[in-house]
Amino acid sequence: MSGNGERDEQREERGFVVIDRRGSRSEEAPEAAAAEPAGAEAGHAAQAPPRSGRAGAPPPRVDFAVLAHSFFVGALYHMGLVPDPESGRPGPVDLPLAQYNIDLLELIQVKTRGNLDPEEERLLQGLLYEVRMRFVEAKKAAGG
Repeated sequence: MSGNGERDEQREERGFVVIDRRGSRSEEAPEAAAAEPAGAEAGHAAQAPPRSGRAGAPPPRVDFAVLAHSFFVGALYHMGLVPDPESGRPGPVDLPLAQYNIDLLELIQVKTRGNLDPEEERLLQGLLYEVRMRFVEAKKAAGG
């Protein structure tokens, strides 16, 4: 039994340092970050809110609707129906990637069956119907 206790103590003593080099912290000298106690940087990073990609914009909420919409919009983007957020121009048509996003939505539907509230179920069914219809139209337009 003492062997397990010693192993646990060794694991706790080893620790590690995570250096976040994104954003404004990248200008810091690596020595300053390394001087922090093990795990301090990881704790700091865990408390920081996720970045939204737009300066000053609040991060998006995290819920089922946001997850489902992200795959829906991804599929539309790859069908060339949603503009690129940076350029404002429609995304390049890539029907296999659009199909991949549709497949992910279908997987979510199968794996969450019986665990969604009625509103979430209607949302997912509606998104799948809409994206499938648009995929058929995009495929016809592409000559396939």
